[in-house]
Amino acid sequence: MAVNYDVIAADIIDIRVDTPKAEDVFLVDSNVWYWMTYTRASLGIKPWMRRHVHDYPAFVNKAITARAKLCRCGLSFAELAYSIETTEWKIFKKTIGPINRKEYRHNYAKERSNVVSEVKAAWGQVKTMASSLDVAINDGITDAALSRFEKECVDGYDPFFLEAMSNEKVIQIITDDGDYATVSGMRVFTANQNVITAAQKQGKFVTR
Repeated sequence: MAVNYDVIAADIIDIRVDTPKAEDVFLVDSNVWYWMTYTRASLGIKPWMRRHVHDYPAFVNKAITARAKLCRCGLSFAELAYSIETTEWKIFKKTIGPINRKEYRHNYAKERSNVVSEVKAAWGQVKTMASSLDVAINDGITDAALSRFEKECVDGYDPFFLEAMSNEKVIQIITDDGDYATVSGMRVFTANQNVITAAQKQGKFVTR
């Protein structure tokens, strides 16, 4: 079932036609880092999403060439590590049959070592390409995150990314996650066609 993006609050830009500029500052979302830095990213996604393995890295590379500023958030490490482990686990299950995640993590030392190596290599690339937007996860930030969670259709991680961006006055994000389209004041750079189509219908699609 397609997601109904009934209220697009952010400005939406299609990365497939946009040209990054030197003055741009972007937070790069975890899903983009996954496609850009993980060696087997195309094996862990649905066939219709495999074009994203090209679209997002291509745009990030254009941004680097244009000398735009790329930013990362430490929470992306958690999401990236989880996604890589999940893909490696699914690949391994195809060779030996059903095992749960805990069994995979604890009972197969060689596999665990491979996961660690993949995560370290991916995160090393992220750190090389992007500057950190720090966010201290304390009561104040958690309360602000809960407030966002109530008002905007985002998941539990997204509000912390948004708080980190707010602290540094960064309003642009490169992401395939349509949840960010519900956040007022944001500029979402995406190849998510459902979001782009909804934005065009609602007058929130922007061409620079």
